[in-house]
Amino acid sequence: MEIIHLSYPIHVKPDSETGPLSLALGFFDGVHKGHQRVIGDAIKQAESKGIKSAVMTFDPHPSLVLGGRKEEVFYITPMQQKMEILEGMGVDYCFIVRFTSEFAKLTPQQFIEIFIKELNVSHVTAGFDFSFGSKGKGDMTLMKELGDGQYGVTVIEKQEDGNEKISSTRIRELLKNGAVEQVCHLLGRPFRVLGTVVNGDKRGRTIGFPTANIEPELGAVVPSRGVYAVKIQVQGQTYNGVCNIGFKPTFNNPDVKKQVIEVHILDFDKSIYGEMVEVEWHERIRDEQKFSGIDELKAQIQRDKMTAEQFFAGIN
Repeated sequence: MEIIHLSYPIHVKPDSETGPLSLALGFFDGVHKGHQRVIGDAIKQAESKGIKSAVMTFDPHPSLVLGGRKEEVFYITPMQQKMEILEGMGVDYCFIVRFTSEFAKLTPQQFIEIFIKELNVSHVTAGFDFSFGSKGKGDMTLMKELGDGQYGVTVIEKQEDGNEKISSTRIRELLKNGAVEQVCHLLGRPFRVLGTVVNGDKRGRTIGFPTANIEPELGAVVPSRGVYAVKIQVQGQTYNGVCNIGFKPTFNNPDVKKQVIEVHILDFDKSIYGEMVEVEWHERIRDEQKFSGIDELKAQIQRDKMTAEQFFAGIN
């Protein structure tokens, strides 16, 4: 897949010719099952017409520009992960359009002229609620009306699971509640976070359960506090593990609010400081809790470990 960065008004065309395109439009945070339906349709349209498939997404999140948000936006799939998923789906091109205040001022007509017609788009596919142009005035009905027969349009209707729309907002809420099994179901794959193994307090090692302390990549959303059955990919190998996300209340001062992500990797004994790892969350085991002492904590970690082993034995 070729990644092409575009920005308005300076760089609005690719440096090399792409030929006619079947384009999927959307922000696609999470690339969940609803998004996959939109992108999959664009790929099918490309195959049927004998042309290339493309996805157009935006960076940063429009709410940072339109909503004036000063705090960091956390992504279900940060850009690198999003690109890997799209490539795995078989997309030929991905346009990453820089979302700026200037870009946000484009009228719907200008957006279509510059980012659809001038990009040689033969077919556009988007979700029923996709909007574009200044103040989101453009919708998919207008996209059809302004086509002048130059491109076809497919609108993907609302995709539901359990009588509820599959959406990035729903997935964020589930992550906030630690419901990682449901998240995996809506994504159609395990929920993953990339991170770096950093130095921790090494207390786990002293009680017989060494852990990898993981600093997630900037801007990645993580599940809520608790203990989870996870898989972790390190140095090209995948291992089962138990992950604790939280503030380690048994040891830490309650006034110290630094959340940590620690993974006890099963059947593993290597030093991996500085390694980039990928953690997959599969099942929530329990809430984080404070224990009266080391022995009680060790007994619970042993039970958590057995729970994780049983879970993975059941899905393998």
